[in-house]
This record gives sequence, C-alpha cells and structure tokens, in this order.
Amino acid sequence: MITLDAVCKVFPGHRGAPPTTALEAVSTTVRDGEFVTVVGPSGCGKTTLLHLVAGFEQPSGGRILRDGEPIRAPGRDRAVVFQRAALFPWLTVEQNVAFGLTLRYGPRGVDRRRVQEMIEIMGLSGFERHPSYQLSGGMQQRVAIARALITEPDVLLMDEPFGALDAQTRTEMQAFLLQLWRRIHPTVLFITHDVEEAVLLADRVLIMSPRPGRIVRELRVDLPRPREWRMVLTEEFLRYKRQVLGVLRPAAV
Repeated sequence: MITLDAVCKVFPGHRGAPPTTALEAVSTTVRDGEFVTVVGPSGCGKTTLLHLVAGFEQPSGGRILRDGEPIRAPGRDRAVVFQRAALFPWLTVEQNVAFGLTLRYGPRGVDRRRVQEMIEIMGLSGFERHPSYQLSGGMQQRVAIARALITEPDVLLMDEPFGALDAQTRTEMQAFLLQLWRRIHPTVLFITHDVEEAVLLADRVLIMSPRPGRIVRELRVDLPRPREWRMVLTEEFLRYKRQVLGVLRPAAV
C-alpha cells in the first residue's frame, strides 16, 4: 500500500520570484493491485505527485509511505513510464528491454529467456533485433513498459504515457494496458489529462484542483471488467465521465 499523508510540495522561487506551492495537503492511499488514475488541469501538480511517489523528489511537508516505510529515494519496488518512451535509439528492442535487468544485476544477470517472454507478452515478437528508432510511437511505448515491468516492480508509475500518441494508437494502447494489467496485475498510479481515459482504466479516479494541487474528489469506478473501448459509449460510462467533468469544469456540464 502507498500512503500519502498531508503531503505538500513547495518549489523555491528563482531570481527573486516567490516560492511556488505545487501540492497542498494531499492525502490518499493506493492499495496493492489497484489501478488508480489522477486527472486535473494543467499545472495542478499531477507529475509532481508521481515524482514524489517515485522518490525523485522529497515532500516539503507530510509523509509518503510504502507499506508503512517512508519513501526517501527511487527503489526497485517502483518503476516509472514517462510520456515519451525515453529509449536508447542505438539499442535494439531486445537490448532496451534487457536494460533494466542489466542495471539491477549487471550484464551477466540478464536472463534472455525472461527478456524474450516479456517481448512476447508485449506483442513485439519479430522486432527483437530492430533499433528502437525504427518503431512506431505505440510500439516504442510498449518497449518502455516492458523495460519497466521486467524488473517485476510492485508499483508501476505512469506519467501520461499515451499523451503523445495519435487517437487511434492511444485507444489501442489503452486496450493493451488493460489486458496487461489483468495478466500481471501490478499496482498502477496513472497520470492523465484525458477524462475518458481516466475513467476507462481506473478502479478509482483522483480528481485534483488547480494549483496548489489538492485531491478534491475520489471517484470509485464500478464498471465491470474486462473493459474495452466500446464501453465509453454506454450511459453508465457517460455518467462517470459527467461526474469527473462536473468537478473539473462545472460550468460546462
């Protein structure tokens, strides 16, 4: 379980500018195996929240705990997938996927069978020897997710991983991630600007206010699983979407 207890984050001002309070009094929990999405306006501190859970930053106040222990630095129990795949373009798909194992165990600790299994899970068979720059955006994100998951983290932190993709590829990647989550079932904290995406993926949606970011509502999504894109056309789905939009843009609903 990840626990955020009255977390705030203040960034110092530069060149005489006042400090910026990015997050204020954020409290919530993410349970093991839960898929939680975070949605809110630009600049509300969503990415800052994820960086704090990852251990890239430390809170200015409050506590962030993983199974009761403070998070003070990045750890093997947490893996991060960014908006852009951030692959090494000079490495092949296989080498990029294996990179996490190389960091953790050294070159001799790379299990090629494990790498190949992850490539097959990700639907990348046949592209093992391709340089990553030759792949489409969606396939590059699959490689990035594979690189994160191969170290078997307990928590997968995803910062708008499909934000740079076109609409069709984004829909395909959402379906792929839902299938992957059913199969491997990691704990997921997923940042997004897209309300429809937030509802489709989540067990629970955290809705944030404008900066300084606060969680103003937690919405449990009781739509049946497995989920697929056609679900977004149902009245039940639209009811959840309207609830999120009613918090984010009440005048427009």
